Amino acid sequence: MAIMETLIEIPAAHEANVFGQLDSYIKKIEKALNVTMVARDGTLKLIGEAADVKQAEAVLMQLLELSRRGNQVTEQNVNYALGMALEHRTPDLVSIDSDIICHTIQGKPVKPKTAGQKQYIDLIRKKMIVFGIGPAGTGKTYLAMAMAIEAFKRDEVSRIILTRPAIEAGEKLGFLPGDLQSKVDPYLRPLYDALYQIMGAESYTRNVEKGLIEVAPLAYMRGRTLDNSYIILDEAQNTTPAQMKMFLTRIGFGSKVIVTGDLTQKDLPYGTKSGLDQALDVLKKVEDIGFAYMTNQDVVRHPLVQQIVTAYDDFEKKQERRRKVEDAKQTESRYKDKNRETHR
Repeated sequence: MAIMETLIEIPAAHEANVFGQLDSYIKKIEKALNVTMVARDGTLKLIGEAADVKQAEAVLMQLLELSRRGNQVTEQNVNYALGMALEHRTPDLVSIDSDIICHTIQGKPVKPKTAGQKQYIDLIRKKMIVFGIGPAGTGKTYLAMAMAIEAFKRDEVSRIILTRPAIEAGEKLGFLPGDLQSKVDPYLRPLYDALYQIMGAESYTRNVEKGLIEVAPLAYMRGRTLDNSYIILDEAQNTTPAQMKMFLTRIGFGSKVIVTGDLTQKDLPYGTKSGLDQALDVLKKVEDIGFAYMTNQDVVRHPLVQQIVTAYDDFEKKQERRRKVEDAKQTESRYKDKNRETHR
């Protein structure tokens, strides 16, 4: 294919942000898209095959626009834009970046960072119940919390209710000391962390004392009807079918519900069916329920987390293929044994 060159103007004020520390972002783009880049006098020359150069240019222009909008360009931004380009999809970081949900107590804007997160936020705005499904680090709980707090501040709901099943992650904690709140707090800590960061500890404490914010284990939801509330069920993959049905039938008038879960990280006893698995199958045709499925590309934690999630996904797929092969062999063996007995 023909080799082409193109020039991009990168203002000096944005060079360090777009290029990364020690030009790390430029080197990453060069390696991923097989292009050569030469920076000189406020311009960046791109050299390579035409298709690769166009992809690199699209990635760089997105990063430059993010920088112009006052953002600190991160490795996650670069990785996401490159992932989109390698899938022959046009990176659209700018439109995603423009959707600001709210601001943290320190004034930092909370907004989606990937197309999957943007779809999740859009569904929450449109639907009464939304299931947010995805691996660790995709912002399922944090973004749901941001939407709940913003709705609460605008008086769209009168209270926020946060809940999750109280199940240990593969280890037995034994009998925990203290009163009831002390016993359930360790299970609910991730919800507190998000609340403190977005709302602030003082505001949170004040609203808890008024009964306007409630953080409780899922078991405490039985027998209640939750009107005019923003309800978030976190770690829903650890619910049983009975718990999930109980929770979904608590919903009253004027309420909005977000259910988050990671289908790959169940802590239920072996052989127990997940209520989330069942709900996704049972409710898939209900019109006012939205389903947002996020993938490894939507992971916004440290870039290494994305690699870990991908590695585990690949490993589990290989294990599943091996299991199917073994099951097929065993079925074939039983069939042959049955035929031998029949012919005796």
